[in-house]
Amino acid sequence: MSNIAAAIITIGDELLIGQTIDTNSAWIAQRLNAMGIDVLRRVAVGDDRSAIVNAIDHELADASLLIITGGLGPTSDDITKPLLNEYFGGKMVVDAQVLEHLKVLFSRRNRPFLERNMKQAEVPDCCKVLFNSMGTAPGMWFDKDDKVIISLPGVPFEMVSIMEKEALPRLQQRFISDALLHRTIITAGEGESFIAEKIADLEAALPAHIRLAYLPGAGMVKLRLTGRGPDTVSLTRELEAQQNKFAERLEKIVLALEDLTLEQILCRWFTENNQTLGLAESCTGGNIAHHITQVPGSSVYFKGSMVCYQNEIKETVLGVRRETLGEFGAISEQVATEMAEGALKTLASDFAFSVTGLLSPLDEATVPVGRVWMTVAGKGRLTTREFNFPYDRERNKDMATSMGMLMIWKFVHSLT
Repeated sequence: MSNIAAAIITIGDELLIGQTIDTNSAWIAQRLNAMGIDVLRRVAVGDDRSAIVNAIDHELADASLLIITGGLGPTSDDITKPLLNEYFGGKMVVDAQVLEHLKVLFSRRNRPFLERNMKQAEVPDCCKVLFNSMGTAPGMWFDKDDKVIISLPGVPFEMVSIMEKEALPRLQQRFISDALLHRTIITAGEGESFIAEKIADLEAALPAHIRLAYLPGAGMVKLRLTGRGPDTVSLTRELEAQQNKFAERLEKIVLALEDLTLEQILCRWFTENNQTLGLAESCTGGNIAHHITQVPGSSVYFKGSMVCYQNEIKETVLGVRRETLGEFGAISEQVATEMAEGALKTLASDFAFSVTGLLSPLDEATVPVGRVWMTVAGKGRLTTREFNFPYDRERNKDMATSMGMLMIWKFVHSLT
């Protein structure tokens, strides 16, 4: 089966002036790619009828699937729905299910149901309605000359809901006949180039229907094997055999053979081993705790995080000695060690992690920007490491968060 080509159009003046960051097209592209549908282009246009029509004409010349987001609200600048009605030669009709849904929504919110809100229930009679359980604007599915055009609201969580519940299952039935399967290898500690050289012969030997993708992140590289074939059972066996080959070759740096985040990997290890974790965060400001608590069930093992930003709090809450702070400074191996030891005691956890550093320029700083010290302690052991991140404040914080979680995992994993 030949690959299906898709295009994505995002609509809104706010996208063109940078007022709103387009996350919709990235999410859609990822989901389509996972289905084996290739995205040719992602295009942003303003709230202008001729620009939108020109973009639709241009993309439909090459693509079998076009997904449009934005411009479906109740205000005058939301022009996508009437434009598509005209484009496909339909007439506007009230959809009974959407109308009832709107009335219930407004009643629950104790808000008046206005005439302009009634317009939200109108859809072109030439489309299939994609029900929006999360908001007021329904999605729309149009068929034209063996091509599919899907229009979705621009609000990200509404778009995601419609795609997952309505659009993706229909696309699977419409376009995908072969099985499309993925297998993942999560690695940490080596860069993309090193890994590519290490597995070059295995990658070169892959059959044509299986491809390998490198997906680098902060301190990690995800390898994704994607296979396409008519038989799910045999393709599964083949992919797992290839996954095992790559994992054996990269054994020393493999974290997991599933598509998991670092915080999910940590949650699994701590819960399976009935161990607890506490944090003492300075420069990351609770960001590591935020990531850890994004995983359902993390409360089983995660005791909490003490955000000790000022030296006074490091002393009074964690028990860091004033002499240590005076002699070595807050950003030092010695302070990181005492922070971790203080977290172990204060939180009564099996393991503790601490981080202290300078993420952006400071006039009175005595250490270079990006220097971060981290310590993991527990079971009578501890390890401390210095990092020097070369980015801006936000990126340095992200790097410290990822490398911190990775350092925790390496420490506890070495004990098993």
